[in-house]
Formats: sequence, structure tokens, C-alpha cells
Amino acid sequence: MRVITQESLGGPDVLTVVDAPEPRPLPTEVLVRVRAIGLNPLEARLRAGEFPLIGEPPFVLGWDVSGVVEEGPQTWRFRPGDEVFGMPLFPRAAGTYAEVVAAPALHLVRKPASLSHVEAAALPLVGLTAWQGLVDLGGVSEGDRVLVHGGGGGVGHVAIQIAKALGAHVITTAGGAKRAFVEGLGADEVIDYTAVDFTEAVRDVDVVLDTIGGDTVERSLDVLRPGGHLVTAVAEEDTALIATYEAAGLRFSGIAVDPDPVALRGLVDLVEQGGLRVHVQKTFPFEHVADAHRLLDGGHLQGKLVLTL
Repeated sequence: MRVITQESLGGPDVLTVVDAPEPRPLPTEVLVRVRAIGLNPLEARLRAGEFPLIGEPPFVLGWDVSGVVEEGPQTWRFRPGDEVFGMPLFPRAAGTYAEVVAAPALHLVRKPASLSHVEAAALPLVGLTAWQGLVDLGGVSEGDRVLVHGGGGGVGHVAIQIAKALGAHVITTAGGAKRAFVEGLGADEVIDYTAVDFTEAVRDVDVVLDTIGGDTVERSLDVLRPGGHLVTAVAEEDTALIATYEAAGLRFSGIAVDPDPVALRGLVDLVEQGGLRVHVQKTFPFEHVADAHRLLDGGHLQGKLVLTL
């Protein structure tokens, strides 16, 4: 089989397609013939050495995957021929930048016919982050006012739809060029962060979901109602910020996403009910992974990027 590996840290050109032996699934695992691989900004940071999550090269990146169960039964959960998708092993290396992946069956769910492999591969990491942030941590319920920072991005565009499905009034920050996109996802209010300071435009928010980091987290303190809750996917270990929020009588939670088949099935239910669609900005052939990473490095994506096989 072919895998995408790197022998050193650096720019997109360190990513190389090479031949490698197929993995051998352990009991409770399945062997998946990969059809599509979702790409995430985290992987660009790992490639460049900005975030030492999976050690030193050589390594194979990737977590989001959609494909077909090829070998089995190593588990009672799936049979050969089943179409599945998920985010196996995160944050341990899963190596989904490959033609074949061995993954714990518990970390995968059946792909519904309403999702293509490309869409399914784009959903897990961003969908689980948004679900765990809004449902599990945020406890969003009908009538809540929710502010999603970065509504046009991977996590943000899914979070808008989940919050709407929960019955919330959804406010989002997004660049002016993405206004129509996020409004089409159901955002009730859109704040163009390039022209407006969100702290002057928003008040009495119940839950803020932050996907941006930096001073956005600290400034969000001013828009929360008493007892409000900030959930961040990028500043979860900032002890000073935690103390600041607690001193103000607010809640602060950091989310480190993890594999969750229950939440994945919740996302599938939303898709099948017509309440969720994942947007793929662009697909790339497997061999053009460096081009995909150059686009990742540029930031300001609308939705997700996906490799196809």
C-alpha cells in the first residue's frame, strides 16, 4: 500500500508518498480500505514541528477517515464491505494518510448513504469538537444565546448547525466574504470581525465556543451573561485565563476532542434529519497532499479540505 510520510519537520514538501506494508488489525480492530481523508489545521502544525503531539519523524499524519471494511471479522461490530468513518485513536497517531488503515472498531460508525465518503471524512474531528463543546460541555439548550467564533471554518460551520438544531439563537464571527455562507448554515447574527469589534456588538451570551484563541478568549469574557460559559478548543490549558473567568463568576472549559461513537452517531442523525451538512472547500488526489497542506498553511478556509483515493 501507499502512505504519506515525512522524514523531517518542515513545509508541505516534506510530505512524501512511499510504499509500506499493510497494517495487521488486532482483535477488536478492523482493516479499512480508505476512500477519503479529512485534513485539519492541526496536522499542518504537526508537520511543521509546532506542536509535538506524536513525537519526532518519521511518522504518518491523519485521523479523519472514511472507507470500506476490508478484513474481518476481527470484531462483531462490522463485516467486510461495511462503509465506515471516524476519528480513530486521537490524540495518539492513527496514520490515516494511507491507503489502508487498521483502527479500533469502537472508534468508527457506519457511513450513512446520505453522506459521500468525502463528506464523511470531513466530519469527525470538527464535528466531534463542536458536539462535545456545545452538547457535552456547554449544555446548550433551546433559547440559549450562543456565540461561535470562526463560524466559517471547519469546527465553526458545524457548530452553527448543531447549535441551531439544539434550538439556540446563534451569533457568529466571520469575515465579510463568508457572511452568505454562515447565514446559509442558519446563523441568526453575523459579526464581520474585520469591521466590527464583537465585544461592542454582542451581550448576554450563554455559551461562547471559541475556535480562534489569542486575545479572543480573554475578550469574550465581556459578552457573557453572569454565570455564562466559555468553551475553547485552542486555549484549554491557560491557567491564568481560567482564574480570570472564575473570578468573574463565569465558567471556562477547554475541550480536547476524543473519539466518541455516541456523538458520531448523533452527528449522523443530524445529517439524516437534514440538520447538518459538512462543507468541503476542495478535494485533492492523494498524491497532491503537499498542495493541500499549502492551502492549510494559508488559513481562512471555508469548511474542510479532503484527500481522495
